[in-house]
Amino acid sequence: MTGPKRILVTGATGFVGRAVVTALAQQGHSVRAAVRRPPQPRFAANAEVVEHPDLSQPFDWTPLLAGVNQVIHLAAIAHTGDSAPERYDRVNHRATAELAGAAARAGVAQLVFVSSIRSQSGATADHALTERDEARPTDAYGRSKLAAEAAVRAAGLPFTILRPVLFYGAGAKGYFALFLRAARSRWPLPVKNFVNRRSLLGIDNFVSALDFVLSSPAALGQTYIVADPGIPPRLADLVATIRAAQGRWALVVPMPMHYLEVPLRLMRRDDIWERLGGNLRADPGKLLAAGWQPAHDTRTGIAALA
Repeated sequence: MTGPKRILVTGATGFVGRAVVTALAQQGHSVRAAVRRPPQPRFAANAEVVEHPDLSQPFDWTPLLAGVNQVIHLAAIAHTGDSAPERYDRVNHRATAELAGAAARAGVAQLVFVSSIRSQSGATADHALTERDEARPTDAYGRSKLAAEAAVRAAGLPFTILRPVLFYGAGAKGYFALFLRAARSRWPLPVKNFVNRRSLLGIDNFVSALDFVLSSPAALGQTYIVADPGIPPRLADLVATIRAAQGRWALVVPMPMHYLEVPLRLMRRDDIWERLGGNLRADPGKLLAAGWQPAHDTRTGIAALA
């Protein structure tokens, strides 16, 4: 990124937001971290903290945008499946539209909207996804993100849209945290038959992608898939990688996949099964061709984390 700038980061207290705020501040930029409540613990880096109401209620973004050059919009309801469609739409779509409109009026030079691969696809895909594929979200979360993308494009300001896959890194929560806990356990894991491949994204790779689009004029007006480079490893490979990094045997054993699939589907937890047993490969080739240089592939990133 050329020259220090003042950058507003929404969703600054989340797993991704904290990493972004820290990285930008370390690069010498003036960071304004937008939060709903004071961060606990405080940001390690020097950042101006500004509070705002819950995004479920409209409010005036103008004071938060004063003197800002660029905006990174991370704030959203995560994909948990526990929120009503109306709440996803209000927070993920309409609040984004309101921010984009306010940023356009304030003359912001660039809005980077962090969307999701789920704006483009369901939990599984039968081919490696690219930006050329028609966007076909399958749930309220994905539809709210796709609607937010359309609102950003229509707002009349320079923008870049990022569609990241599932994040991993120190402090990650949700599905990946559960997986990491299981992989670090001493128990044999029945995942040898899981040969599906799912793209992942290391938090440091995401920060480098964000740094690239913030500093590249060619990124304006573009939409990019963001994922670790290369062919995604299988689930069994990830377990073996983590345990090898800890100096242990892989201890992955065979088990017919339907032993897990059938009970999960009977319990109407198709979403868990699809994330565990389905393929979701995302191709970051467009971003790589533009000049992004990620730090590592998934195997290397997972090994370092372990």
